[in-house]
Amino acid sequence: MKILLDDIPFNESMYPFGKVRSMVHCRIGILTIYEKWNHYFPGKVEVASERSQYYENEKEYWMVPANIIPSAKDFQIILQKNESAKFSDFRVIEFPWHIFQYNDWAIRQDFETITAGRTSSPIPEGNRCSYQENIFIEEGAQVKWSILNAEMGPIYVGRNAEIMEGSLLRGPVSIGENATVKMGAKIYGATSIGPYCLAGGEIKNAVLFGYSNKAHDGYLGDAVIGEWCNLGAGTSNSNLKNNGSKVKVWLETKHNYEIAGNKCGLMMGDYSRSAINTSFNTGTVVGVCCNIYGNNIPEKFIKDFSWGEQRYHFEKAISDIRNWKKFKNKK
Repeated sequence: MKILLDDIPFNESMYPFGKVRSMVHCRIGILTIYEKWNHYFPGKVEVASERSQYYENEKEYWMVPANIIPSAKDFQIILQKNESAKFSDFRVIEFPWHIFQYNDWAIRQDFETITAGRTSSPIPEGNRCSYQENIFIEEGAQVKWSILNAEMGPIYVGRNAEIMEGSLLRGPVSIGENATVKMGAKIYGATSIGPYCLAGGEIKNAVLFGYSNKAHDGYLGDAVIGEWCNLGAGTSNSNLKNNGSKVKVWLETKHNYEIAGNKCGLMMGDYSRSAINTSFNTGTVVGVCCNIYGNNIPEKFIKDFSWGEQRYHFEKAISDIRNWKKFKNKK
């Protein structure tokens, strides 16, 4: 039995993260949604919006709504019962801010999935660690003279990742493959630093999908950052309104604001960048491929392909993306 993740009804509601990818390639926890399913069903998972053809025998497929994320326990039940399984512990992703709101739960589920039956690489001497049974270091990772506190949740350090001297990590935290945590960084749970990302300053309850940089001082909290983004030095976001009221976030599909809860910081789409000392208001949504700069606080909704107050010409945008990818030896 093959699994078809039906993402078509949900991609638009995940703006800006469903704009240039299927929502199944969004990261929540350690893995993307697709990677979670593929871990248990390798080679048997397909995505509805990415199918190149329609198959004559649809009965070969078990169609699952792509916005449902089963727990590690549920995945084991699915392995045994396939489509007759009933989920008992799962999360439903309806809005982009659910990514950071459910990230604590998702890191714990992925940690259980990835580390089952495996042994962590030794934690190098010189680090101060608590609850080492909740810390897993992949082969090739470097951790130097840092504090890893896994009392409140697991800490996962991916293959060939580097945690530089003086870093403070308080779980649940995931550091992806080939990611770098810069000296003196303060990372609180529940935070996921995706593959090839740079992380520095203060980060709390945030998800960086991959290949993005938040490398310098400044605060990022209750936030989701897409791929190939760059936050200039001193960039910070507010995640709590001064009057303590609910945060309203622009929902592009409804062309209206939706309440996201008491806390919500920055939602930034792929290929977007901010200049140094940019201050983002509570519940700001930045579209795809934006270059944000200026003396004023940015608007709470910034449209795709914005260059300051102008438009980002497509050819220029592609050229700049090409330049940024060279920094990480990609094209």
